[in-house]
Amino acid sequence: MTQDLSQEQLSPAVVPDDQDRLTATRETLEDYTLRFAPRSYRKWSTRVVGISALGGIAYLADFAIGANIGISYGTTNALAGIAIFAVVILLTGFPVAYYSARYNIDLDLVTRGSGFGYYGSVVTNVIFATFTFIFFALEGSIMAQGLKLGLGLPLWLGYAVSTLIIFPLVIYGMKVLSTLQVWTTPLWLILMVAPFVYLLISHPESVGQFFAYQGKDHIQGFDMGSTLLAAGVCLSLIAQIAEQNDYLRFMPPKTPENKRSWWTWMFLAGPGWVFFGAIKQVVGLFLAVYLIANVADSAGIANQPVHQFLSIYENFLPGWLAMTLAVVLVVISQIKINVTNAYSGSLAWTNSYTRVTNHYPGRLVFLGVNLLIALILMEANMFDFLSTILGFYANCGMAWVVVVASDIVFNKYLLKLSPKEPEFRRGMLYAFNPVGFGSMLIAAGLSVIAFFGGLGSALTPYSPLVAIGLGVVLPPIIAIATKGKYYLRRTDDGIDLPMYDEYGNPSDAHLLCQKCHHEYERPDMLASAEGGYICSLCLATDKTGEHVLPAQN
Repeated sequence: MTQDLSQEQLSPAVVPDDQDRLTATRETLEDYTLRFAPRSYRKWSTRVVGISALGGIAYLADFAIGANIGISYGTTNALAGIAIFAVVILLTGFPVAYYSARYNIDLDLVTRGSGFGYYGSVVTNVIFATFTFIFFALEGSIMAQGLKLGLGLPLWLGYAVSTLIIFPLVIYGMKVLSTLQVWTTPLWLILMVAPFVYLLISHPESVGQFFAYQGKDHIQGFDMGSTLLAAGVCLSLIAQIAEQNDYLRFMPPKTPENKRSWWTWMFLAGPGWVFFGAIKQVVGLFLAVYLIANVADSAGIANQPVHQFLSIYENFLPGWLAMTLAVVLVVISQIKINVTNAYSGSLAWTNSYTRVTNHYPGRLVFLGVNLLIALILMEANMFDFLSTILGFYANCGMAWVVVVASDIVFNKYLLKLSPKEPEFRRGMLYAFNPVGFGSMLIAAGLSVIAFFGGLGSALTPYSPLVAIGLGVVLPPIIAIATKGKYYLRRTDDGIDLPMYDEYGNPSDAHLLCQKCHHEYERPDMLASAEGGYICSLCLATDKTGEHVLPAQN
């Protein structure tokens, strides 16, 4: 597919009503922001896609999260909470990661056909966009702490710098992001691992201190309530799978020749991110306990990653070098994750806005919106309220991802009430599907009420279990009750060509869109009610609906 598109190539006779379509066509050719990622664009190997996806989890928020839950609930309960978090992420992340990698669509498009409907998944896009700016603000706050420590910048200015530096890096989409992630990962790994290894070798007593730590409230041993509260904070990261999927949708077709590497990298870069995330949380707690036990007046800063690494570096490096490396680590980590936060957030906002208004304003508009919201959160000093913010958010994120995973596993594969192949195109889906949309609202609503004590103080720690439990059982129950009739508005998209090749990969046959006058691959196309073919994004911006195929009875 050519990337060199002139105005004449895009539309020989452009009328004002088509301007949205032309803008959308030009801007989404780089990274296919709102549509299926075509085979002709997916030229990266499974390894490059996997490393790029894992590069996005270089964030230091895990260190802060691990430190915060350990300080609050003690090492024993923090470790148990991290273990629960890891198991939940693995079980829910696998099916949604597989669908994104196999069918080359992001999690929003997977969500549409997994029980939510064409408009129903807008609410999950808002949940995901909220995830991106919350964690952008958290990472930006950590970077600002590093800039203040190393360069003396006041925090308010550090917040602005950490925000503005991201904008130009995100403009050019997947090509630039994959290069950035691959080339910065080795240095990041060395800088992150060195302090932990040093403590294990030179201060073996720190291991005993770590396991004996009881937190600020001196909690004795294992406590189920404390463990679940810790797990709830960690599970705020459950929506990270959506960011992983923004990379995984660029996986090459799975063939007999590459199936081993395909499955390996899909797992590692999909649900497998939690292995690295859990390790970082444990290390963050380990470093915090070391500071509290061995460094005077460190209790107030033990949960700040920049101070954790600086204090350890100073043990075996000259002061100027320790400071330099600590700041470099923080800056690299924050850039690596915040380009992903900004990129994914801009996709989520743009997708929701385009569907609701049938107007495509350009992804860069919502890139600016996402960064502005994150900057406001930073200036409001959200770092001091981290556990409360993440604990609340976790209930919404868990409800969404668990419901989608439940629909894929139970309704698609076991009950066969949901179509096995994902559908995301307008006209093929009902506007709302009670299976996923209703399940998520009930699961999220009740778990948030429980989190704030509305179901009694005794149930407050169990709000994650409310979200997970209802998210698992409600989709099959509602699907059985409705007999799966709200999944597909149509079963025929009007195109007499196979959707998949002999290996089950999306077809690479090209068809010409009659609106933007550009060729797209078969999975992105539908027959137009006016005749000819139309691509999914042109159909999404069709304000009159004249091109939408009628429902099939």
